[in-house]
Amino acid sequence: MKGKAQPAEADVTDLPQIPIRKSVEAPPLKNEVAPAPANTPAHTGHGIARNPGMKLDIGFVESMRNVNRSALERRVQTMAKRRSIKGDNQAAWLLRALAVMDLTSLNSNDTDERIRRLCAKALQPLRRDISIGLGLGSTPVRPAAVCVYHPFVATAAQALKGSGIHVAAVSTAFPHGLAPLDTRLKEIEASVNDGADEIDVVIKRGLVYEAKWQELYDEIAAMRAACGNAHLKVILGTGDLATLRNVTLASMVAMMAGADFIKTSTGKESVNATLPVGLAMVRAIRAYFEETGYMIGFKPAGGISTAKAALDWLVLIKEELGRPWLEPELLRFGASSLLTDIERQLEHHVTGHYSANHRHALA
Repeated sequence: MKGKAQPAEADVTDLPQIPIRKSVEAPPLKNEVAPAPANTPAHTGHGIARNPGMKLDIGFVESMRNVNRSALERRVQTMAKRRSIKGDNQAAWLLRALAVMDLTSLNSNDTDERIRRLCAKALQPLRRDISIGLGLGSTPVRPAAVCVYHPFVATAAQALKGSGIHVAAVSTAFPHGLAPLDTRLKEIEASVNDGADEIDVVIKRGLVYEAKWQELYDEIAAMRAACGNAHLKVILGTGDLATLRNVTLASMVAMMAGADFIKTSTGKESVNATLPVGLAMVRAIRAYFEETGYMIGFKPAGGISTAKAALDWLVLIKEELGRPWLEPELLRFGASSLLTDIERQLEHHVTGHYSANHRHALA
């Protein structure tokens, strides 16, 4: 009698490994930069050719209308079951999750000192004994960015100066996006002037419900122009959009308007990032890439608080978009408590013991 089939062990070449292992690079794609090891410091600039956008093509948008929710849900249910990531492989994948993280603090009680402490954590996210145990040497693994409200952009920029860690600001009347457009654009410009080189904007969800695609396109295009050289991440607020069809169509319009990233949620909705929503968005990214040759980034945010959840998202991206999208230029996790659990899991990998959360404080 045959035994029950076991999930496949993740290939050790799926990701750059802890330094004791040799990595294998994937073949290059159009506009792709050479992948960097997981323990390489964050780049001082974004290495992917920016999406210039395109004229709103309603025909192309409408061609994406047919979204099979049942098929998407079945697909995400099989992903984790078919991949078993253990041992050194798991440690390497968790280091990759850390390297693509936007370490975030978006609380009503944020202060300048709290943000400085958050930035200090970003500069040294792993305790020294864990880094030594993993064999990382003197090269740090750091989050890709620190994400804050506009009033704290200058504080974060000063604290992170010269580190290569990006400063991201949530702008445009976050989280609802219902201020006048002129006010939202001025907030973007103010954040850029204070030192933000990434801007996370929110759309007016009502424009999606009413299928006002031209108005949505025009607003996002204006936001892209206000960003200047700063990269634009467009938050769809997927928990408010009700259907995967709305999510897909809004994703396409955002990319056509020049988004560098599309992002699931603000983290303030009742439902935030879910794998079926993520799958719908990454397939829209793939369709846009096949049409234009431009690689658009993806940022799931909200509710990703465990190392296991981060691994599920990495598997989804690896299988649907391929190895090039596992770089910080094309993938981000919007998270805060996620870093705590990743650090705990890495300590367990080194010592065989779990520690309490308070030993890995963020700020």
